[in-house]
Amino acid sequence: MAYPIKVCSICAEEFELKPDKPGFANRCPSCSVESSDDSGSMSSSSGRRGSDSELNAARKEAMRNLLYRKDS
Repeated sequence: MAYPIKVCSICAEEFELKPDKPGFANRCPSCSVESSDDSGSMSSSSGRRGSDSELNAARKEAMRNLLYRKDS
């Protein structure tokens, strides 16, 4: 069975879409590899996770106060 032929959305080159192909389905393997180099920025965003969890905790507390406060 032949694999479907796709056109890369970045370089407009045709490629076969194989099941174990890394990256996006609309990008050729060479363009997918280049975009995976940007995954280093994901590790830098892990420093923001601490602040995100603090924000989420503040949001939860605010919602809890709004939902369960007793009107005088």
